[in-house]
Amino acid sequence: MMADDKAFLEYIVKALVDNPNDVKIDRTVDEMGVLITMTVNSADMGKIIGRQGNTAKAIRTLLRVIGMKNNARVNLKINEPEGGRIVTEHTERAEAPVQAQQAPAMTASEASKSVDAALEDLKGI
Repeated sequence: MMADDKAFLEYIVKALVDNPNDVKIDRTVDEMGVLITMTVNSADMGKIIGRQGNTAKAIRTLLRVIGMKNNARVNLKINEPEGGRIVTEHTERAEAPVQAQQAPAMTASEASKSVDAALEDLKGI
């Protein structure tokens, strides 16, 4: 298989980004298949990844189709550029583990009373 997949990826990515000269694509082949490693300008990362990763998923799907056509398994790795992840107070809070708050312990009779009360509330609806 020639580097059709690499040329295709380069064409697609350079059409999407604002800094096409910063796009770097490396292609390696081993027993697992073809691994294409891509690096883009940190300002263009959002355009390559897309909302909820949809653009990256679509690019990977197209590369797999090209690989199937050439009887090869093609995988894409997108390198995170230096300074790509900006840590703010908001992201630190979002990444912090959420601790579950324990409800006060209930006795069996209290639990059955609350279930009975809930059922009575539902009957009234």
